[in-house]
Parts: sequence; structure tokens; C-alpha cells
Amino acid sequence: MSNVRPIRPGQPNRRIFLGQLAAAGCAAALAPRQSAAADAAAWTMRLSTSSIHYLHLPVEQACEQIAKLGFEAVDIWSAHQGCPHLDDVAKRLGADGLRKILDAQKLNLFAFSVYAGGYMRYAQLLGEAGGGVAVQGSAGPCPPEELTTRMKAFIEGLKPQAERAEKNNSYVAIENHGHALLNTVDSLKAFVDVNQSPRLGIALAPYHLQTLHASVEDAIAICGDQLFFFYAWQHAGGIAQLPGHGPTDFRPWLAALAKIRYRGYVNPFMHGDLEPAAMSAALAKSREYLQQCWAEVKG
Repeated sequence: MSNVRPIRPGQPNRRIFLGQLAAAGCAAALAPRQSAAADAAAWTMRLSTSSIHYLHLPVEQACEQIAKLGFEAVDIWSAHQGCPHLDDVAKRLGADGLRKILDAQKLNLFAFSVYAGGYMRYAQLLGEAGGGVAVQGSAGPCPPEELTTRMKAFIEGLKPQAERAEKNNSYVAIENHGHALLNTVDSLKAFVDVNQSPRLGIALAPYHLQTLHASVEDAIAICGDQLFFFYAWQHAGGIAQLPGHGPTDFRPWLAALAKIRYRGYVNPFMHGDLEPAAMSAALAKSREYLQQCWAEVKG
């Protein structure tokens, strides 16, 4: 990019972030085990959130709201639940227009969520915008005895996406979801064991793991350097899905992210349709809560 926006002290830019995603795996694997305090000292929590929280606002205003709340980056959604943002960028603004919006708000582009449309539809746009993570779903569920075979076939089918991501300075993250191939902790392990591409990884949604009474901390450890996107999202109703609103203690999750040196952003998230003012108030509380949790984890 020829027009690089200012970066706040201590905040890596997108190029650095993407380079870390590709290169840090070896270092993480070879690093000696350290205490939780040392893990926390070596990691910095960075926060993003998703444009779908403001699905009734134009993408410019959604980014403005997110920046005003102090988030460092944004996850822009395609047409899931009718969210207009990514298609509006594709049809009206283009990559240059999106970069201008992000530059004006001093926001980084973390991800495109492409549950509607899929990565290939937006691959070139994401690359031209500077690269990032594309989040999408997996496939239908299977019996446990077929898991390894099905996962191998699924990841083999993602090869064209991985190749396209390589050409567009991007990464593809597959979300775990109920009644899907990538769902259980065992399926996360199968994905990690089978996947050999540095361009493919996991978008971890604790909401769905909690429905299985699975350990989110164990899931984070299993994902390791293949964790590309983390939803700060708990299993609850309405606004209680957000950090600081529901019953979940997020400190163990943040400690687990620190232990694996997670290189993405922590992304507070909920499904629901709140008015913009109410959503901003809820997200502000979540951001403050996560910062407090992180301060306590660091000690």
C-alpha cells in the first residue's frame, strides 16, 4: 500500500500481523514452556469487533462507531442476516474506498466474514484491501468414526482457496459450529492434525463449544498457531452473549490465548439486532470488561 495510515504505539500493522500468522508457528513450537505470568507478559491483547453489530448503518458509519469505541480493527460481514456491508464495499467503494474509510478512522482490517458468498467471491477484494482473514463455515456433520476421512476430504477441497489466499496476502479461517463437521474438540484436533497449509486455520467460537460443555481453554491449546480468529462470545441469550454481560469468566480464555501467543484480535461478538446506541453501550462495556480481565491476567 502506498498510503499507510498511522499505527498506534505497540500496534502492529496488517502486513506485520499477516507475516506473523505465516511465520510464527515454528518459533511457538520450539519455545520453552513458561509460566502463565511469562505468557501474559509476552502477549498483547488487541481488540476488534464485527460490522454486523451495526447492520442497519452504512459501512462508513459502522466503522465510525467501532473506532469511537476504541477498537483497533474491524471484521466486515457479507450478507448473513441481510448485513449489507461487504457487498456494498464490493459494488460501491472498492478496495480503495474501503482503505480510505479505515484510514480515516484509524482502523485496521482484521477480517471479512463470508458465511454468505464464501471466500472466493471476495478474495480479490480482500487482497486489494491489504489482506486479512476470511471467516467461513465448514461442512455437514459426520459420525465420529468417519471424522478423519471426512476432514481430509474437506481440507483437500480447500486447496483452491488456500492457493488463492496465498496470491492475495490472506488467510481462510473455518468456524466451529453446531451440527457441522468442525464442531467438537475432537474435530478441531482432526483439523489441526490434517491441515498442512499455513493459509488455512480456525475461527474459534466458544459459544458453540459451550453448548457441548467443552473446555474452551483446551480448544485454544489444540488450535495453537492454526487459530486465526477468536470470537469473544459466550453461550447465552441476547446481550448476555457479550463479554462482561453474561456469566462466563473470560480470564481463563485470555490466559489460554496468551499461552499460544495468539496473533489475531479478540473479537467481542453477539447475534441479535440492537439499536446502534444500545449496541455501542453494550460493546463499550465488553471492551472495558476485557481490558480489566486482561489486566488481572497480566497481574
